[in-house]
Amino acid sequence: MSFIALALLMAADFSGIWVGDTTDFAFQFVQKGNMLTGKQYGDQQSTQITKATISGDLISFVLVRQEQSGNEINESRIRFTGRLIGNELELTRERESSTRAGSGASANTGKNPRQTFRLKRLP
Repeated sequence: MSFIALALLMAADFSGIWVGDTTDFAFQFVQKGNMLTGKQYGDQQSTQITKATISGDLISFVLVRQEQSGNEINESRIRFTGRLIGNELELTRERESSTRAGSGASANTGKNPRQTFRLKRLP
């Protein structure tokens, strides 16, 4: 058996809908081998995940979404990294950048804290 085939067999299964007790959003992941697609669903919008990677029980992806800050609309890139711990998915999110949607200029939102939270897969 080749190394690649073995790695695919050992990859964790992230497919499904994941929700958290303390977060106001959910994720739907569709996994085919080590390829991952999906969406993040929030109170006001849904956002496609991009640049997703899976390596064993580790996951990484980016959300690019528009957010309102006062009278401005900013486009934010948010990186999520995480891993499966038992039956839960522990994710850490961190804002990589935020730019003004109209001009592309950097938007200093002052909101760049890392947040870590856990999600459970719906049956």
